[in-house]
Amino acid sequence: MGSADELVDVVDDDDNVIGVVTRREMRAHRLLHRAVSIAVFSTDGRLLIHRRADTKDVWPGQWDMAAGGVVGSGEEYDDAARRELEEELGVSVAREAMVSLGSARFDDDAVSLLGRGYWCIHDGPFEFTDGEISEVRWVSRSELAGVMGAERFVPDNVALLLPRLEALPLSLWTP
Repeated sequence: MGSADELVDVVDDDDNVIGVVTRREMRAHRLLHRAVSIAVFSTDGRLLIHRRADTKDVWPGQWDMAAGGVVGSGEEYDDAARRELEEELGVSVAREAMVSLGSARFDDDAVSLLGRGYWCIHDGPFEFTDGEISEVRWVSRSELAGVMGAERFVPDNVALLLPRLEALPLSLWTP
């Protein structure tokens, strides 16, 4: 089954499942759905950022500060986060190695989602086998600000994930 035909839970404002549709239908009608984002830090405090492939169905070619994606129908957030890390970065982490950053809603002209953020530490190796990532970089906290000033970043993670990452202890990030 192609990604456009994957089944996705449609949810209400309280995150209760109210229907199941294909990813194609969810995108076409901008239906409220679940998504996950996982920020990956190195042990020396840098954040892994990446440029999305030009073939992505939303925000193609834009930079992102997290791996992630749509939660599949019937899938738990934590399981989706671990799956997305494996699919996008080739990284397997234990459930307890991912730290939750909480949940929030995001809406724009392209999407309507309930997102849950996480962070983990992993230095590599990475494998980019699913074709969703075209370029990666490690950045310090100050370098991230510079890249964000020069490049377009996906808006959901800028709105939902970045404030939570900025609130993490400075000891996690390099200055």
